[in-house]
Amino acid sequence: MFTQSNRTLETGRLLRFAAVGLLNTALGYTIILTGLTLGYDDILSNILGYAGGLMLGFVLNRRWTFSDAIHLRKGAVLRYAASFAVAYGANLTVVLIALSFGLSNNPWVHLAGIGVYSALFYLASSWFVFVSEPGRGNADNSVL
Repeated sequence: MFTQSNRTLETGRLLRFAAVGLLNTALGYTIILTGLTLGYDDILSNILGYAGGLMLGFVLNRRWTFSDAIHLRKGAVLRYAASFAVAYGANLTVVLIALSFGLSNNPWVHLAGIGVYSALFYLASSWFVFVSEPGRGNADNSVL
């Protein structure tokens, strides 16, 4: 059950995640468009774009978006990588489906993939990656 406090906390997290996502999207989409302009295919451009924002996203989400998670459980980096892989796989599926319909080198396709990726990655981040370890105090750096 959500209390007013829980809803406020979740709204704050969602807004911070969106701000980090905008930075990642700006970086990643710029790399994707640059790759397409340079003649790279859709898949390589997409991989390079997402790789460009992955570490930035982890640092900003850990330090700012989910800083209220107090203490990150061990394995957060591995859970982050697994969550990224699932969300990225969904994004890539959108791109591949579009390619199968002949929509090649289409920036709108990549934006649709970004939307699917963002929704899945937020849910995984808030429910699986950046969750507090019960009974622990302040954050530490043991996240691997």
